[in-house]
Amino acid sequence: MHPSPQRTSGASETTESGTRKKPRRGLRRAGIAAVVVLGLILASTVINAILESAEKSSVAAYGERIAVGSGALNVYRNGQENGQPIVLLSGLGTPAPGLDFAPLARELHGFDAIVVEGYGYGYSDMEAPPRTNENISNELHEALTKLQLKKPYVLAGHSIAGFYMLDYANRYPAEVSAVVGIDASISKAGDGPVPDPETGFNWQRALAVTGIVRAVSAAVPSFVDPASDDYTEDELHRMRLMTSWNYGNSAVADETARIAINAAALRGVAFPDDLPVLAFIADENPDSTATKTAAAQNLLKNVKRHEIVTLEGNHYLHWTQSKRIAEEIRTFLRGNDG
Repeated sequence: MHPSPQRTSGASETTESGTRKKPRRGLRRAGIAAVVVLGLILASTVINAILESAEKSSVAAYGERIAVGSGALNVYRNGQENGQPIVLLSGLGTPAPGLDFAPLARELHGFDAIVVEGYGYGYSDMEAPPRTNENISNELHEALTKLQLKKPYVLAGHSIAGFYMLDYANRYPAEVSAVVGIDASISKAGDGPVPDPETGFNWQRALAVTGIVRAVSAAVPSFVDPASDDYTEDELHRMRLMTSWNYGNSAVADETARIAINAAALRGVAFPDDLPVLAFIADENPDSTATKTAAAQNLLKNVKRHEIVTLEGNHYLHWTQSKRIAEEIRTFLRGNDG
């Protein structure tokens, strides 16, 4: 009789056909690693939820919540209600617009500067109806109406707010005295069909809920802090917190998914001929500056009184150029009075 072959721990098993099976030990290790990772994610999620709850309880909210539709929007004012109203609208995904615009609101002394935080922004509700141009414009109008804002008012918006200001000025032309774009988005020409937005797993929200956004904000603040010296330490601290709270929420996720369809809805739409428009362009590099300037010129070709001002800086011009922006706005609006 031949002695039975000995098996050593960890060796691969061999079948009768001579093929090898994967080591069971490797599978066990992979399973253990997966359980450990899952446990860490769950622990981090629980800790993040506890910290967020404590922060929201201890950090006083700014602004005033206004009932709009089925929810509420948060509105921040610079405390100068007797001045000319200028409504500030943020770019896509800005976690705390009331703080993001703080340097510009300070420079706009004498104006009634009002930051309206849309659904998914700042201290407004995070759940919202579909983020169409129409819904966003109508929600803004309802908020401003309930504030009993003196009319007409100036609309000033950054980035994606360019879409909504164009839509709003055509829906409510009698209520807007001028529009100011801060490196504002302009819909590209085209006539092709645009598919409906697709829904999928929200990875950005998962990063926030599990505490990863919080960890990055704490470890590398420069990832989330504005590249500017014009913010106080308290403002920077609060913006880091609110980035963790609001990042990737469902309203902003839907708005992001609808960029193409909202842009398509504005094809061929122009500002009213007699509505003054001031457009600031970020001078980041010659190619992008030329492209954006040409797009602004094309959009405003029918507008009787418009001005395009190029400012050195990145897309977030109000982080570093608030003083110059406020000066240009004053000069431009004085021209309206003449």
